[in-house]
Amino acid sequence: MSLKPYLFLPLLLALFACSKQQKPSTETPGGIATTIQPGGQTVGLGSEQAAEGVAIQPGMSAPLQNRVYFDFDLSHVRPDQRDALNAHARYLLAHPQARIRLEGHADERGSREYNLALGDRRAQAVQRYLMISGIDKTRMDTLSYGEEKPLASEHEEASWQRNRRVEIVY
Repeated sequence: MSLKPYLFLPLLLALFACSKQQKPSTETPGGIATTIQPGGQTVGLGSEQAAEGVAIQPGMSAPLQNRVYFDFDLSHVRPDQRDALNAHARYLLAHPQARIRLEGHADERGSREYNLALGDRRAQAVQRYLMISGIDKTRMDTLSYGEEKPLASEHEEASWQRNRRVEIVY
């Protein structure tokens, strides 16, 4: 009888004892982490907040910041806009009857068709972020205005920055 198999048993036990149980969490390519909450809800958060979850507070009012801004010619959610989207996710999770419309916008540069498509991609990006946060897609409608409804009409970078947005309408 060989003793070699029995030499590996203490090693396996030591490895098993040292393993750390982690919360179920996944990281998406856009840097959005999701955490499974008690009851099976999945909440999307910025990476630094993933372990803490989202506190749902019944009776809270809709978030005041209803605009999500984008960089030039891009449609991914910027890291500095995630807090606003997390606030909307908390509100929507606390109010399952609430519905929203995501209105995508672009600045005046580019063709009308291109800007309509870009506004649509931006609205879809916000919708995906909220879906990762646990909001059902059927509660969200998307619409693109392209360059048709600018916030600012000047022809300069500061104005163009304000026009590259998605508006969240309850």
